[in-house]
Amino acid sequence: MSRSSPGTRRRFVVRKSSIHGRGVYALAAIPKGSRLIEYTGERISHEVADERYGKEQEDSPHTMLFTVDEETVIDATHRGSSARWFNHSCAPNCEASEDGGRIFIEAMRAVRPGDELTYDYNLTLDEPHTPAVKRAHACLCGAKNCRGTILGKKR
Repeated sequence: MSRSSPGTRRRFVVRKSSIHGRGVYALAAIPKGSRLIEYTGERISHEVADERYGKEQEDSPHTMLFTVDEETVIDATHRGSSARWFNHSCAPNCEASEDGGRIFIEAMRAVRPGDELTYDYNLTLDEPHTPAVKRAHACLCGAKNCRGTILGKKR
């Protein structure tokens, strides 16, 4: 759940999601541009992330890793915040932004109470994004413009 300062209302809660596993839901109206939470966890190298999750997660697209830059990955399974429960959507209401090496989730449009908070993972893999790889990273967001995968376009 979100952390609140004394005297402030919680803006969101983590609960079961219709998209995937757990999700984050707005408890109150959230204005466009609001910074909601920092994506926190253990900061590790890409090599350590590969060692931890390479073979173990090979057949599972469900990890709680966020790439900060060429050297750093945040592993939210270790001391991570509720940001790890934001699901992917092809029609997101939030976006991830980097600020001084830190990752924040921010509302990119006004959000109504009860809405699930999502952002586009836009995941890019080092391997070709073949139809089989796209199916292995299927999107379940249900948006009208769903691209069917959490993978983004290769650069």
